[in-house]
Amino acid sequence: MGDWWQRNIVEPGKLPLLLALAAFVVTFVVTRVITRLIRAGKGPFRNIETGSVHIHHVVPGVILTIIGGFGAVAGGQRGFPASVAAVIFGIGAGLVMDEFALILHLHDVYWTEAGRKSVEVVVLTAALVGLVLLGFSPFGVNDLSDDELQDRGSVISTVIGNFLLALIALAKGKARIAIFGVIVPFIALFGAVRLARPDSPWAKRLYRRRPRARAKAQLRAYHHDRRWVGPSRRFQDWIGGAPDADPGRALERH
Repeated sequence: MGDWWQRNIVEPGKLPLLLALAAFVVTFVVTRVITRLIRAGKGPFRNIETGSVHIHHVVPGVILTIIGGFGAVAGGQRGFPASVAAVIFGIGAGLVMDEFALILHLHDVYWTEAGRKSVEVVVLTAALVGLVLLGFSPFGVNDLSDDELQDRGSVISTVIGNFLLALIALAKGKARIAIFGVIVPFIALFGAVRLARPDSPWAKRLYRRRPRARAKAQLRAYHHDRRWVGPSRRFQDWIGGAPDADPGRALERH
């Protein structure tokens, strides 16, 4: 374990990346816990306001991201300064990505259906960074044997192909399959070969003159949503909190 850590994390300079990822995930989890407590009116936490202006946590997140990013550039990839900059960057990125939906819509949609995008983007970001740390992008690792080079080359080729399949699944309107398909092989393949959802870019372009394919896609989407929307929503609510049924109430509470 010590040899693996030295060769795959310390030697190629991936320790700051690991610290940034850990800070990113922890910050997201802590932020979601605090915002849910504020929403429920429990605990000592309250929204930060200046007069009538609500200060979203994306604001300190941007500041910390800038500080950590420039600190990382100035401090290099190794040493204590680089590690500190990585942690600051990870904290800032966690705060920013937790409000990704707000940036996307330029509107406070944190506790609405649109706000669920923030959770999906955070999961995807953490997964992609995790792939780099696990060695799927082993740049900077020295003195690899021929077998290790071949194994890593095969893994990288598999990941690239899987990522392309994930893009096809995403174009077919299967965002969650695409996200998990980036991490787990064959899930993206499953999404890529299945019929596209009727409202997806793939269906709008390629099913335009295929009425049977459109009808079949609509029927399959109906049965899929009827079976899986409920469990999927409960899982997302468990991670990020359930959105308010009344959008106006959501804006008032955050």
